[in-house]
Amino acid sequence: MELVQQPVVVDVNHVSMRFNLAQEKTETLKEYLVKMIKGQLMFNEFFALKDVSFQVRRGESVALIGRNGSGKSTMLKVVAGVMYPSAGSCSVQGAIAPMIELGAGFDMDLTARENVFLNGAVLGHDREYMQQHFDEIIDFAELRDFIDVPVKNFSSGMIARLGFSIATAVAADLLVVDEVLAVGDFMFQQKCMERLDRMLAGGTTLLFVSHSSDQVRRLCQRAIWLDHGVKRGDGPSDEVCSMYEEAMRKGEA
Repeated sequence: MELVQQPVVVDVNHVSMRFNLAQEKTETLKEYLVKMIKGQLMFNEFFALKDVSFQVRRGESVALIGRNGSGKSTMLKVVAGVMYPSAGSCSVQGAIAPMIELGAGFDMDLTARENVFLNGAVLGHDREYMQQHFDEIIDFAELRDFIDVPVKNFSSGMIARLGFSIATAVAADLLVVDEVLAVGDFMFQQKCMERLDRMLAGGTTLLFVSHSSDQVRRLCQRAIWLDHGVKRGDGPSDEVCSMYEEAMRKGEA
């Protein structure tokens, strides 16, 4: 069945995200509160996203591309429900597996074993379900010798491997991935790409952020180019990546 006939999984409708940036520094919370009460706090408005709209259909693989500060990660956080837009709306149908900051949901004092079940609960899975997938998660992360070691003793790469393994071992309708494939050695990155390939072949929908045009072209059918919070392009990944790369060469992005 063609993608255009598939139901919409992500519907981003005229989304804007505004942040207030303080113009002056306050040294203490007391000073901040006093100035706030007196109306002496001055802010600059910063729009991370400006009136962005797009839809993603079931089974589609879509990348968000653009320079640092373009709004890519902010948009993923809006889709994942971590942030609420200042204007507009975003709706998602189905279960989300967010990989925005791998390990962000870990309790660093708990062991790898305990964090598997903790993260499973956060993703909405019961202990029995996670027990069924436990060996697969640990073996994929290559952490069999560190099951009962507190995560605070792990390297950043080990934490990323465990986070990726948990997020991709459980069933999800939508996979939200932000730059996580940049962590770890080459062989593990290859394993991650192969797992994502299998999930996409199985009908999982992907919303992906990466600074690697090669990864975007390999994984994604479509790319959306964000520039200072504004959507500048939306189309086949190779076409949009080429537009973005040309703009970068000319200093226009």
